[in-house]
Amino acid sequence: MAGIMVEIEGSGKHCHVTRETLDKLFGNGFELEVKHWLSQPGQFVSPQKVMVVGPKKSFEVSIIGPCRKVDQVELSLSDATALGFKPPIRESGDVKGSPGCKLVGPAGETEISEGVMIAKRHVHFTPEDAEKYGITDKQNIRVKVPGDRALIFDEVVARVSSEYATYMHVDYDELNAAALAGQHPMGEIID
Repeated sequence: MAGIMVEIEGSGKHCHVTRETLDKLFGNGFELEVKHWLSQPGQFVSPQKVMVVGPKKSFEVSIIGPCRKVDQVELSLSDATALGFKPPIRESGDVKGSPGCKLVGPAGETEISEGVMIAKRHVHFTPEDAEKYGITDKQNIRVKVPGDRALIFDEVVARVSSEYATYMHVDYDELNAAALAGQHPMGEIID
């Protein structure tokens, strides 16, 4: 498996909301606008933001569109600590039993009962790339990054779907640990 290169993207704090939550925060029938498209097909950063209220403090986060089936607030460990949360590290979408919080928008607010989490580092693979590289869905892999603060990301989850483009996602804490912020780094899948 060594020698397989993948582009690494940093993921900042953000949230995903359901249609129901979007209506509560921005008004019935409100539609998210596209600020810019993301590498994953159909996914975009919206210029609309919401306030996440934590036990210690609050701050604004971007909304990633389109609407999802569950509400989810994705934070780095640093962000979570600043807000006063101790959320689990999980795959995106696995919110069961995670802390909830208050979300505040321009038209209203709502309490979500769960959904605050730290996303587990992962690589999205197209089925074609996964087959070519001999990688299976949910497989744990390791990715080596070069540079002045070279390191190996362990426990990286491979996520395979026809809805994905092949990219690795880490949060900004992880990107900064490898001194890769502001770059378009490539990592080598080593096993």
